[in-house]
Amino acid sequence: MNNTPSVEAIELSSATLARFAKEVAKYPADQQQSAVMACLSIVQREQGYVSRPAELAIAAYLGMPVMAVHEVTTFYNMYNQQPVGKFKLNVCTNLPCQLRGGNEALAHLAHKLGIAKGETTADGLFTLQQCECLGACADAPVMLVNDRSMCSFMSHDKLDQLIDGLKAAEGQV
Repeated sequence: MNNTPSVEAIELSSATLARFAKEVAKYPADQQQSAVMACLSIVQREQGYVSRPAELAIAAYLGMPVMAVHEVTTFYNMYNQQPVGKFKLNVCTNLPCQLRGGNEALAHLAHKLGIAKGETTADGLFTLQQCECLGACADAPVMLVNDRSMCSFMSHDKLDQLIDGLKAAEGQV
């Protein structure tokens, strides 16, 4: 007997469906599944994360197995599977960054923010994550803020300045 609660797909808005259709149109008719990453990104931009019900809706829209959508969601750390803070901080700890202080940068941020990796601050402002290679090994240690802004050569002083600046921008200082 399966004790897993059933999950139902969310209802996608007409605006979301229009955005999905625009992405699907970029591919041959028999390859609409190729738009899965774009559809996941659209849902995440609108809702802040990709929920299981959203995965179901995307799978139904693209005509693909739910597990295939879930595999994409869980493979890439750019997709949030639960709500995250206003500022998602991904610190690279792959070998080149490790050798130049990536683990120490992650530990410094965890201490400064009072959270462990994978957690969000109580005020909902910061989520701290460890990530794999960001492709800027020569600039190690590196981090990515909100999956968009690359920060290089992140010494403890630069990390402190970044956090203090983000807090100040939010009126939290």
